[in-house]
Amino acid sequence: VQLQASGGGLVQPGGSLRLSCAASGSIVSIATMGWYRQAPGKQRDLVASITNGGSTNYADSVKGRFTISRDNAKNTVYLQMNSLKPEDTAVYYCNAIVTTAQAMGGMYVGSYWGQGTLVTVSS
Repeated sequence: VQLQASGGGLVQPGGSLRLSCAASGSIVSIATMGWYRQAPGKQRDLVASITNGGSTNYADSVKGRFTISRDNAKNTVYLQMNSLKPEDTAVYYCNAIVTTAQAMGGMYVGSYWGQGTLVTVSS
């Protein structure tokens, strides 16, 4: 399973960006998908998550500014980021809980990470 993230970049305070993350491979199903971020010298923290049923969860610092969504047919999760602040600057990572079929039968449930995409909010 591979997760390919895209959409990061440099944006001025108050601006917007949209991140995308597409999962590929021998996927049977995907449960929760999410976005995390890690600023220099800090731990990786949850930004937002979404279940396969569409239930969402947000960090307090992004509520009202960020929106997470997913396209189950495309195995893709999105993060729309509005009203960006300098403190949103970080490397953003996508994560997915994925069920795959095993060659000898049975299923495996694993947590997979994308490669990270840098978001810089600066004037």
